[in-house]
Amino acid sequence: MSPNDPSPWRTLVKDDSLLASLLKRMNENQLALGAAIEELSNWVEQRGSTEVALNIRGALDTLDVNAGFINLALASLAAEGRTKK
Repeated sequence: MSPNDPSPWRTLVKDDSLLASLLKRMNENQLALGAAIEELSNWVEQRGSTEVALNIRGALDTLDVNAGFINLALASLAAEGRTKK
């Protein structure tokens, strides 16, 4: 593929607002899964597996760290889609 060829993704999703909407929903799904996993970690901890619960929460910290960047990127894509119309 040459640098001038559109990427397969760009060919599939030509509308930036559609891409922003898709990524927003994927982010919402990720946040919902994170919340559900956090509830499970609480349940695990209540049953005495504190170390497992801490490991789960450590992994969930990655979601929190990346949430700010994801939200900024989504806002940027949404704004870009609005300015192109």
